[in-house]
Parts: sequence; structure tokens; C-alpha cells
Amino acid sequence: MSSGVAARRDAKKLVRSPSGLRMVPEHRAFGSPFGLEEPPWVPDKECSRCMQCDAKFDFITRKHHCRRCGKCFCDRCCSQKVPLRRMCFVDPVRQCAECALVSLREAEFYDKQLKVLQSGATFFVTFGNSEKPETMVCRLSNNQRCLVLDGNSHYEIEIAHISTVQTLTEGFAPGGGNARAAGMFLQYMVPGSEGAAQLKLMAGEDANASKRPAAAWLAAMHKAAKLLYESRDQ
Repeated sequence: MSSGVAARRDAKKLVRSPSGLRMVPEHRAFGSPFGLEEPPWVPDKECSRCMQCDAKFDFITRKHHCRRCGKCFCDRCCSQKVPLRRMCFVDPVRQCAECALVSLREAEFYDKQLKVLQSGATFFVTFGNSEKPETMVCRLSNNQRCLVLDGNSHYEIEIAHISTVQTLTEGFAPGGGNARAAGMFLQYMVPGSEGAAQLKLMAGEDANASKRPAAAWLAAMHKAAKLLYESRDQ
């Protein structure tokens, strides 16, 4: 891909919606697969009481809409202003208590796990039914749209085309904890072909002979998969 095309795909614009300012992709088709669309607001005329505490709206008790779910609440039930990265809001926006908790958990993904995914890690990668794995660095592209695998060969897999993500585990953590992640199995669609392709990632060692970066990458990818499936179900 030429640098000019890549720049156009990463281009963004500032737009104003009823909920606030958003920094969105200039071309809708190049938006993040983890993104969520703004919900329609419950019309004012259909909402005479808070949808949480049932307080009646009047001149003193004003109504507010949660920017994540679009439902109508009183100020007490919808007072928090929390970052909503999945809808590309520039500033924290008003959300109900339930939605605020979800958005705060997602903020951790954007602040921590996303950086891990984009930094990449080393894996032994097996494509399809091949018996010979290839050592590759796997990372998430800067625009969050592709898994990029680099080794002796180069592959890019559209995140939106991934249909199955299964974490592979081995052994048990010290102290009898849960089994630790050792790899990941992915199924994905290849445009223009029938059926699903598949690949397996097994944790490889980095330049310092450590598997820690790979384990952190797998944990971050597991959380990314949850967001991906949630955005599809919306």
C-alpha cells in the first residue's frame, strides 16, 4: 500500500453530533472494527420519568440522555461524564451509571491493551493444515483494522473478517491458578474465497528469550475479541 493511500485511510475529521464532538474517520469504510454507532435517543415526548429511579421530570428535575444507550434519566442517575472511545468522542460524555462502568472498563483496553497489540509480539504461526510453523511478529495495525504478520512472508488479515478466536492454554499457574495462555486459534474469511481460513499462533520468545510479550499480547487480543463481537451484536 502506498503511503498516500495509507494516509487517506488514516485521515480523520472533527464532527459535531447531538452528543458532542467526535473525531471520526474521514471515510466511514475505514473506521475501527471495535467502534460503536451512536444510539438513537429516546424521544423526550415518550419519556416523562427517569428510566432508572422513576423520578418524574419537571422544571426542577430535568431529563438527560445517556450518550451510550440513549435512554432518558434524571441528573442523579446520569451525572457521570466518562470517556467513550468506542464512539470517538473527543471529551468525556454524560452516561448512566451502568454504561459508565462499561465505558471505564473499555478505557483500560484503549489505554493499555491496545498499545500492547500495536507493539506486537513474536509467535510460531501455522497457516491452515501446514505442519511447519513460521516465526513471525504479529501486531495490530495503527488504524486497528488489520492483524499484520511479518516473517519471511507478510500477511494482513482484516479484523472484521475474523469469525472465531479461541485461546489455547497449557499447564497451570503457580499456586493452582488458571491455565496460562500459550497461543490462539483464529478462523477468518478471505474475500473472494469459499469457506474459512485458519491459523494458529503459539507463543514465541522475543530477543531477550522471554515469552512475556507474547502472553501479554494474547491476553490483550482476548479482550479485543470481546469488543469485536459486541460491536457486531449491537
